[in-house]
Amino acid sequence: MESLPTLIIDLTIILALAAITTLICKKLRLPSVLGYILAGFLAGGTAVTFFPTVQGIANIETLSEIGVIFLMFGLGLEFSVHKMAEVGVPGILSASIQALGVGVLGFFLGEALHWGLMDSVFLGVMLAMSSTMITMKSIEDMGLKERRFAGLAMGTLVIEDILAIFAMVVLSTIAVSKSISGAALMGRIGLLVFYLVLWLILGIYLVPTWMKKLVRLMNDEVLLIFSLALCFVMALLAARIGLSVELGAFLAGSLLAGTIHAERVEHLVTPVKNLFGAIFFVSVGFMVQPAMIWKYLWVILLISIVAIIGKLIFLTLGSLAAGQPLDVSVQSAASQTQVGEFSFILAGLGVTLGVTSNFLYPVIVAVSVLTTFTTPVVLKASLPLCGFLEKMLPEKWLAAIDRHSRTREKDSGVGRGNWAKFLRSYLFHFILYGILATGVIMIGVRFLIPNMMKDWGPDHTMTVRVIACAILYAALILLISAMLRVHKRYFTALWLKGWSNRVVLLTLLTIRFAAAVALLVVPDYLIFHIRPLYLILVAIPIVILAARSRWLAGGYLEFEARFLANLNERQLEEWVEKELSEGRRHHWMTEQLMSIKVVCGPDYQNRGKSLRELNWGDLLHVKVIKLLHGQTCHIIPEGRIRVDAGDRMVITGSRQQLENFLDIMEERGVRQMEGTQMQPLKEFIESQEDLPDERQVLLFGMYLRKEMPQVGKSIRTSGIKTDWHAFLVGLERNNLPIMDPHPDMLLRSGDLLWLLGDQNMAAALAAEGLLD
Repeated sequence: MESLPTLIIDLTIILALAAITTLICKKLRLPSVLGYILAGFLAGGTAVTFFPTVQGIANIETLSEIGVIFLMFGLGLEFSVHKMAEVGVPGILSASIQALGVGVLGFFLGEALHWGLMDSVFLGVMLAMSSTMITMKSIEDMGLKERRFAGLAMGTLVIEDILAIFAMVVLSTIAVSKSISGAALMGRIGLLVFYLVLWLILGIYLVPTWMKKLVRLMNDEVLLIFSLALCFVMALLAARIGLSVELGAFLAGSLLAGTIHAERVEHLVTPVKNLFGAIFFVSVGFMVQPAMIWKYLWVILLISIVAIIGKLIFLTLGSLAAGQPLDVSVQSAASQTQVGEFSFILAGLGVTLGVTSNFLYPVIVAVSVLTTFTTPVVLKASLPLCGFLEKMLPEKWLAAIDRHSRTREKDSGVGRGNWAKFLRSYLFHFILYGILATGVIMIGVRFLIPNMMKDWGPDHTMTVRVIACAILYAALILLISAMLRVHKRYFTALWLKGWSNRVVLLTLLTIRFAAAVALLVVPDYLIFHIRPLYLILVAIPIVILAARSRWLAGGYLEFEARFLANLNERQLEEWVEKELSEGRRHHWMTEQLMSIKVVCGPDYQNRGKSLRELNWGDLLHVKVIKLLHGQTCHIIPEGRIRVDAGDRMVITGSRQQLENFLDIMEERGVRQMEGTQMQPLKEFIESQEDLPDERQVLLFGMYLRKEMPQVGKSIRTSGIKTDWHAFLVGLERNNLPIMDPHPDMLLRSGDLLWLLGDQNMAAALAAEGLLD
């Protein structure tokens, strides 16, 4: 009889036992994860000998590591960047307060047990780490996945996983140096943050773009292989740059979760995830050692009780601080009362580095297994616990909790002012392009030059350096131009409101300008060791020219449009389907664009100036779409038309832009007409039905065809205003709506342009079959 490989026999044993134990758990209405751990205990051979036991433990451990990767990948498929952002503040607050509170509690517990300093430090960090997989499995098995607390718990656990990565960096740095070096520590953490953000930026830009081009070639089989390849490639890259494979797999899943193929990928991956996930949980059961449990029984029970109670208290406090209701906070905390598998990794790190005692690893494994069993029990008891707290807590406290929760919900829906919107744009461009520019420098210095030197040899050192510098600066100039972009629609409104605003704005722009100069100086300094002063003198005019270049602006605006379309791909697809089902396609344009009627009073200060001289479009980002001068009516008036006292105008823009316009121009004699109010552009257009055709303003859509001369040109040079006598008020690209696009943005085939014009213009375009 042919002998079977050990791996096949071992898989047969653990799968057969897992099938039996999970059926028993299902019958008892317990999470199946407990059945897997029980199967591992029975098959491990450490205490139970009358069951067939696993022989190749190392092979099963390898498969369990693959299981962790698949579980994290599957988790990522359910949590896109958007979904993580939705629970961002509550998740960060809850995870941070829990990690700090439980970490300190665990440290002092270790000290009370008279353990060594490093044992106590490691214990505190390990107790602060909950298990994403066990929490997810418990919530799924209890049918609570759609509850509000589940999203909060998952968001908190994602932050905890990231904190666990940083904890590994901190602990390994302390262990290796035998002391805490702030500079080295911050350097390593900063590098991890940089890689993480750079990874997300490039992933969001590249992955959906590739899938759009390749999706026609992908049947279910190919899509599954592509998805798993992405998962393992990102997990491997994560390990190579000092992150964990778990985080890499999670990021791969979260990138795919933002695409329109997420549900299909999740459906294909689920069977694979379930198989290898089961093997992982079975391997956890291997670590249950009855002899060790008996020896340290009271210590294990004490640590478990402290961990459960500590997590309940601090996670609840964190969620309450983030404005979550009491019941949601308690349920979210109850689902995370286990010590997670990251604690195994941290315990192993301590043993490997020789800084922790030998007993710590088996103790923490036992605590993790015990708290895994108690998690579903605590979760089931969370609602009765919440009811108990509502009875016991003073009414003033409950009223304060309710008031804080409602206030946070109200604040989350309040519109942002000019400062908030300007700072959001400022930080977005500063951080996004600053990190990309830093990444370009690091790739060039650490990888490009060394690899070129290997190929070309030391005799061509100067040639290699010159070529590498040329490549680096070609990329850097484009990125720095984008980094220096100013969101003028909010900048101008803030600038015109007073000197106090101008001081802050100038400070922010100076900081960003200095950072851009520094980024240009660094490559030459690192490669050629030129004195920084000389480089700074050369870099300053280059940065100024890059910031003013319209050609460069067109390039980075196209990058941003694709990045935002990829980032929001799934949401945009859902939004389009919803609009089509409601018969409201493209209504975003008329709902976001507003209009007001204004009149230039007797005190109008800019009499006789033309619209081109007033330059309201560039300064205040509004458009004059109709001007009445006596009995003369100008539809989409040209720049040469002069504005005098008594003239009436219809102006369009966003609500914020129009409010800024009225706020600034009222003191200059331009006021809103009496008896009128701001209204959606759609309502204004519909209100013109009784007017003669030549006095009506129309809004119409037009798709750009690849043979049209406007394709590839910027909006400024496309001739839309000069040749068509129309205003481009917005466009759609890949379902992404872009209102008031930048004049230097390049037009592409397939863009849907939204134009304001008159009847003659609309008739001419309709005759050519160009209108939507």
